[in-house]
Order: sequence, then C-alpha cells, then structure tokens
Amino acid sequence: MLYKYCGHSGIRLPLLSLGLWHNFGSVDDFDTATQMILRAFDAGICHFDLANNYGPEPGSAETNFGRILRNNLSAHRDELFISNKAGHDMWPGVYGTGSSRKNLIASCDQSLCRCGLDYFDIFYSHRYDGVTPIEETMQALIDLVRQGKALYVGISKYPADKQQEAYRILREAHVPCLLSQYRHSLFDRKAQLGGLPGQADPAKSNFQIAADNGSGIICFSPLAQGLLTGKYDHGIPEGSRAARSSGFLQQNQVTPERVAAAIELGKIAKARGQSMAQMALAWVLSDERVTSCIIGTSSVAQLENNLKTLENLSFSTEELQRIHEIISDPQLSF
Repeated sequence: MLYKYCGHSGIRLPLLSLGLWHNFGSVDDFDTATQMILRAFDAGICHFDLANNYGPEPGSAETNFGRILRNNLSAHRDELFISNKAGHDMWPGVYGTGSSRKNLIASCDQSLCRCGLDYFDIFYSHRYDGVTPIEETMQALIDLVRQGKALYVGISKYPADKQQEAYRILREAHVPCLLSQYRHSLFDRKAQLGGLPGQADPAKSNFQIAADNGSGIICFSPLAQGLLTGKYDHGIPEGSRAARSSGFLQQNQVTPERVAAAIELGKIAKARGQSMAQMALAWVLSDERVTSCIIGTSSVAQLENNLKTLENLSFSTEELQRIHEIISDPQLSF
C-alpha cells in the first residue's frame, strides 16, 4: 500500500480507503463483509469510512463493523484510522437529521456505542443542511474533540463559501479541519473544477480551497456508482444498482452520452493494461491535492481488482489529453 500525508498534518492515509456505504449492512452477507475488511487490512488499507446512516438498515454497517473489529481486529485498534459522520436522516423526529449541535453530539454517542469504540479518529459533519449556523456545527465538532470522542474533525460536501467559513472557525479554535470529503470522478468534476466543465472557476473549487487551508481531500463515488466500470456498456444488467427501483443510480442516469464516454475511456484503460475501474481510480488519485480515494466493494475479488490500481498510477500527456477530450462534455456530469 502507498500512503500520503493528509493536508498540513502528521497523519498519513492509504491512497485507497475502504468505505462501508454499501454492502456492509444488515441486509448483506456478514461473512463476505468480514472477508473484505480483513483482506483490506492485510493489504495495508488502515482507513475505514463509516457514517451513522450506512446500512441498510441505518446504523447496521456500524454494528457489523464493530462486531468484525471486536472479533478480529481488536488488537490492532491503534493501527486503524476509523472515520464517522452524521447529518443525514437517521432517526424519527425533528432532531434525527441535520447539522445541529444536538444531532451531531447524539449521533456521535450512538455511533461510538454501535461500533464499540471509545473514540473516532475523525468525525465529520456529513453535510451543510442549509439552516444551522456554521458556528453551531463547528462548535459541536470542536467539543467532540475536546471531550475525547474524536481525534480530528472533517467536513463533507460543504459548498465553497461555507467550506471556507468552517475552516476559519476550526482554525481559530486550534482544531483544524483534517479532511474534506467530496464526490469526485471522471463524470463528476465539480468539486475539482469549481463548477461544470466550461463554466468552472478553479479559484472557487472545493479542492483548491481545501488545499489553500491545509485540509486533506478524500473522494467518494470515484466510479460514478458503477458507470465507470464497464458494467453498463451494453445495457443495464439485472441486479445492478441502476436496475433497482431505489438507490443512488437510476436508470435515467445511464444515458447514451455516459455509456458512449465510458466505452471510449475503456479503450484507453485497455491500452494501459488496466480495467476501466482501475484507470478511473488512478485518474482520481492523479490530482496531487487528493489524499485518498474511498472505494466501495461487494466482494473480495472486486477489492483485489481495485488494489491493482496502485500498480499503474501515472498517465502520459497524451492519455490525459484524450481523457480530457472525452469527459469535457457537461452532459456527463451528475
């Protein structure tokens, strides 16, 4: 495994981190989840990314991770970097969602209990809810650190203006933002560019603001929910995410433009001796501001395939130019 320092800190993270958003909940096979986590750890993936609503059912990914940690990795706690987040819908009532102090503090306490942990290595505000003052949310994160419930704090999916404000408040409290988490892939470059292709403002990009403030950047959904794996090149397979009635990839998002672009990108990957997924991950990591990329896997075989990304991370000028030509169409962006 390769590791990289996170922003202006002494923390190093693996280039590939394992996310438990999908495939680790109560509806999934526990033995497979166990095998993936243990194989990831053996391969040097020491960072595991959670959130309180991961499942389904919400909270069940934490419960399963806690069980795996207790049964298999309890002696290795200090070798692990465990992240958690709160802010999306979690429990009934008006306090079970959002970025309020009440939600974040209660969520952290519940998540620690489900995971069987005394503290998280990093705790994030999972989103800016559009209502709660940034001062309130950041103070909750600051207090979680001072209470010993988190070592570091982070923000996820914050718009540029609120992102900058969050950094200022945290820095003044001497609890700087260690990590900023954003969705990023060949089909979604808004966080990197500062808007859609052709309408971007690099100076206002989430990536550049994070870099200017010494925050590391960690990317999620690097394969665009499977569109960048070649899975949808010849239609929507039965049982795939897009074939389900609910989920984060809908059939109408598998557009002819995205499929055509994926096929062209696949040709470049093949010439590089990589799978489409491996090249897509390598491309995300090619931005020097990116600390780590969160992968989501459904099997050990898929995990092994993703790990091989690290065998070829460099791109020629010609490859980057051809990739840029393919992905410059704003219709590809989510």
